[in-house]
Amino acid sequence: MKKAPTIRDVAAAAGVSVSVVSRVLNPESGPVAPAKREQVLRVIGELGYRPRAAARELSAGHALTVGLVVADLANPFFAHLADRVVWEARSHGVQVVVMTTQEDPHLEADSLDTLLDRSVGGVIATPTGGNIEKWERLRDLGVNVVFVDRTIPELEDVDVVSIENSDSARRATEHLIALGHTRIGLITGPTSTSTGQARIEGYRTALENASIVVDPMLIRDVPFRGDGGGDAVGSLLALPDSPTGLIVANTAQVQSSVRRLVQVGVRIPDELSVIVFDDNPWTELTNPPLNVIRQPIDMLAVHSIELVLGRMQGRLPAGARRIEVKADFVPRNSSAPLIRSAAS
Repeated sequence: MKKAPTIRDVAAAAGVSVSVVSRVLNPESGPVAPAKREQVLRVIGELGYRPRAAARELSAGHALTVGLVVADLANPFFAHLADRVVWEARSHGVQVVVMTTQEDPHLEADSLDTLLDRSVGGVIATPTGGNIEKWERLRDLGVNVVFVDRTIPELEDVDVVSIENSDSARRATEHLIALGHTRIGLITGPTSTSTGQARIEGYRTALENASIVVDPMLIRDVPFRGDGGGDAVGSLLALPDSPTGLIVANTAQVQSSVRRLVQVGVRIPDELSVIVFDDNPWTELTNPPLNVIRQPIDMLAVHSIELVLGRMQGRLPAGARRIEVKADFVPRNSSAPLIRSAAS
């Protein structure tokens, strides 16, 4: 069996001293010239050297540190997720460095570099879908990675924690079908994300199982930022055969979507039955209170911390783990049978 490379091997290949390599791996121990730092990191990647950041922290008696990379703290879902991850980490004596990407792959790349500089032992992230080489490099350097809420198909060997996105969208669609609706609009996130893809898949599955033709004109994938939800609502209502049911499966766009419905005077559920992702305090305060898919954010945080700590402390066997938690459908008063919805 080939011997694993050592820190001395890295130093020799990079043409620097062992102390320089050590400072690259532990930035707090001293400065390194940018050119030398890049040279050392390149050699580390080429040799496949794994510095085991968690082991360094444990052996030094320091608190474990993990990075949390979330897509957008302005999104209520991600803000809640970040809060629960930090809370859960604290209960294990773990420090968390929080970074936000604003759904920008370039900012994500910068965030990963920053976390590497901080020598975190693990990273929990909602990936943008890009930066595959960056993620692979992070793992090659011994940083344990857990994706939460989203996945990157090309990185099959990364642990993932998510809700049952396809199943959740399927159940929401089936609820409206059971009420007699066949023209059901769907507003989801970008199809560049695994979450957006899975929710469209669940929606399609429910319609196909009910022998209802899937009309692509009823599906709107919109960005998480901005007012795309309201624009999507406007375009759906403008269709010659407009929907009688609507699922807003883009949490960040729920407010924009509902605001537009109120502005144009749509009566819910008399004219349009509505289901939204996720359950925020205000969804019970609307008139009528909204049916929701409630995502178990607390459990996403619990499982994410369990996985990243298990990897950092060497307590988990090799092989990626995928944990999917079930979301709850909470019926309130925003859906009605088609006959009632069609009434003017």
